[in-house]
Amino acid sequence: MGTEKRLDLYENFNAINTIAPENYDTYSVKRGLRNPDGTGVVAGVTNISSVHGYLLSDGVKIPDDGRLSYRGYDLYDLLSDESGDRRFAYEEISYLLIMGKLPTRTELDGYIASIDAARELPDGFTASKIMRDTPRDVMNLLSRSILQLYVDDPDAEDRSAKHEITTAISLISRLPRIMVLSYYAVRARYFGESMILHRFTPGESTAETILSMLRPDRSYTQQEARMLDIMLCLHAEHGGGNNSTFTTRVLTSADTDPYSTYAAAIGSLKGRKHGGANHQIIAMQNELMENVADWEDDGQVADYLAKIVNREAYDRSGLVYGIGHAVYTKSDPRAVILKRFARDLAEGTEFEAKFHLLESIERLAPEVILAEKGTKKDMCANVDMYSGFVYSMLGIPEDLFTPLFACARMSGWAAHRFEEIVSGKRIIRPAYKSAHQGLRQWKPMGER
Repeated sequence: MGTEKRLDLYENFNAINTIAPENYDTYSVKRGLRNPDGTGVVAGVTNISSVHGYLLSDGVKIPDDGRLSYRGYDLYDLLSDESGDRRFAYEEISYLLIMGKLPTRTELDGYIASIDAARELPDGFTASKIMRDTPRDVMNLLSRSILQLYVDDPDAEDRSAKHEITTAISLISRLPRIMVLSYYAVRARYFGESMILHRFTPGESTAETILSMLRPDRSYTQQEARMLDIMLCLHAEHGGGNNSTFTTRVLTSADTDPYSTYAAAIGSLKGRKHGGANHQIIAMQNELMENVADWEDDGQVADYLAKIVNREAYDRSGLVYGIGHAVYTKSDPRAVILKRFARDLAEGTEFEAKFHLLESIERLAPEVILAEKGTKKDMCANVDMYSGFVYSMLGIPEDLFTPLFACARMSGWAAHRFEEIVSGKRIIRPAYKSAHQGLRQWKPMGER
């Protein structure tokens, strides 16, 4: 007899697990730790970053231009330096997030050298850990690999600041390499493709290392490396309230080891409502492109967006993926920056027409949502509207979109773990209200 026939849970899953919606109002429960106006419940204080998307006046949200700052520095300023002596910015931003200040040239060189020196994996790790019993999803393989690195660390349970710093730097260094090896292991096992095992090249930046190890011929242009570097910078950190960073805080507050913490953060980021949302966006954009004959015709684009909003197209959810954000209202600064670089990269190439289509979606979607649903909420394009497009231009496969997010966010996760260790001091333990009133009467087996 199959499990399905033994357990009625298969047939009654929803009925057993449903909470009457009115209970949330009765007990003033803020689902998703969100206030009624969509703002997040304040759960902590941080010096690491600030995500600004609106003003509050007498408790009323007023839309405002989006701002993202790392350690008090505006993201626009951090990425505005185009001088010749600053080829890549991710390592500098990683230093800022973890160390709390912008580095001098000597300090940055030392940090880069530390990252460079940590890229080696334990002997036999690729063959015995990555290529053996390989799961189908790269994110799961990243999470598993981090947990297996715990085995090779004789001081894995050491909670000293020295060990925490060393572990974080080793993962910032190793995760991009593990990501590429994991991708090829998945392709080899499940799709019969070649397992490419390029070694990393000492002295390359994080962005260069990824492109060099990923591409069969190891070639890349400096423009491509610079674009990927920008992507890593945009994803490096985004406040303490996003799901994966909050996961990092929660596990850290329980005083678990760093490997367990970062593996859990990756599990969170994989979620389709978090980092994994980029797959939904790519699929939606592809469907729209297949069904709109003239991408330059606003009417045709708007008509198909209306079908999506009215649950007549794509996944019937009514959501236009890539539009809207939990905090940003008028603009997402990451999308603003990414759009500028994407335009430059697409100009004069086969991707230029698609770029203009994405601009049209960004411009038309809020108008369509207002017209079809009457929703007056201010909404803007979020970073994922253009991120998949940029990755595609760089020849990066879709299976690596979210893993790249994880590689970039390791710096932010580490910074939040450090801050929680030093300043949190309490296990994070919110309350859940029981919907049961009183006790149920117990009956012997024969009377049930």
